[in-house]
Amino acid sequence: MLLARKSPVQGTGQSFAHGHEADAPPSFLGSRVGIRGVLEVDGELVISGLVKGRIAAIRLVIAAGGMVEGDIIAREVVIAGRLLGRVFAPTVFIEDGAQVDGRIFHTNVTVARGAHVTGRMPWRPISYFENLTTLPEVRA
Repeated sequence: MLLARKSPVQGTGQSFAHGHEADAPPSFLGSRVGIRGVLEVDGELVISGLVKGRIAAIRLVIAAGGMVEGDIIAREVVIAGRLLGRVFAPTVFIEDGAQVDGRIFHTNVTVARGAHVTGRMPWRPISYFENLTTLPEVRA
């Protein structure tokens, strides 16, 4: 999978070891926390605050009230809050009340009734994520 390989995705420095995500509890970014830059988590990250930048995690949850502006690279992403940007994940869940504006590159996506999605959700085979070494450039 994307995050199990040894070579990092350009610009993220990620080199996550496989198998550690089940051992550790999730990391939480509270509603009063804002971060700008690159965030790398070897496990699950739950965001209730604001992140502007690139996030790499095994599993990412944007909680209701949370917001991400930027790129997300993960094995699984759950969006209940707001996303302005791109997701690169084989499995994506967009929950009731979520607001997404951008692109969701996925193999499997579930969109709940009540979610608001503006943008594109191009399907990609699982091999796309296994071989992803650099993120595509953002088109103007």
